[in-house]
Amino acid sequence: MFTGIIEEVGEIAEIADSGGFRTVRVRARRILEGIPPGASVSVNGVCLTARTIHNDGFTADLSHETLERTSLTVLAAGSLANLERPMRADGRFDGHIVQGHVDGVGRIRAFTRIGDDYRLEVEFPESALRYIVEKGSISVDGISLTIARVKPYVFEVAIIPHTFDNTNLQRAQAGDPVNLEFDVIAKYVERMLANRTLN
Repeated sequence: MFTGIIEEVGEIAEIADSGGFRTVRVRARRILEGIPPGASVSVNGVCLTARTIHNDGFTADLSHETLERTSLTVLAAGSLANLERPMRADGRFDGHIVQGHVDGVGRIRAFTRIGDDYRLEVEFPESALRYIVEKGSISVDGISLTIARVKPYVFEVAIIPHTFDNTNLQRAQAGDPVNLEFDVIAKYVERMLANRTLN
């Protein structure tokens, strides 16, 4: 489990296809502490398994399923990646529950600076409408954010300078795809209510 508090912005060093997988090598330093081979790492909000650990980063394999369901398919050498280690059981919970299981891919409609802050507008799939609520939590490329406003199939979030400076949003542009993960609690409540109706 993750929290959506980005620990480090890594950089994609290399991408290679082999057999049925795509392997990415990610340059990183801070998150390597306490991460053995086989550990989970959130990369742009996608839970991946670190296959090898090096002094300057790690490698991970992307399956066809991951490439089809996330925006990781657009990664290239030089791309920035939001990185987070799994939450420790004795750690502080600063964001919200983020599983690293992407629910859908959105697209940035606009990213506008307003004074010292920024306004990010993201288009989302129609199927996601029931999970998008004003003041609710959402993970965008692994970043825990609060929805400020909801329009027809577009939500807005306010980005403070710290978030801008310490995530891949520093290179975000209109048209970019982003990984979306909705509040898992809402999904469980929906499922329980559906089962209750069936019974």
